[in-house]
Amino acid sequence: MKAKASSTEKMAQDALKALRRAAKNAVELARLTGTPAYVLENGRIVDIAKRNRKTRRTKGTPRRN
Repeated sequence: MKAKASSTEKMAQDALKALRRAAKNAVELARLTGTPAYVLENGRIVDIAKRNRKTRRTKGTPRRN
């Protein structure tokens, strides 16, 4: 039975990765085309395509002043 449970968990993890990838692509497409991408956040409907993107820095990258 353990093998079946881990197989189900693997499928769930893969599905979650696919959903995140699809959401990322949808937001990027919305930004490129100027269309809204609405989500429900804290009980409010917001357009996440209009948000400023946060940039990530790697550990060794110095900050620009």
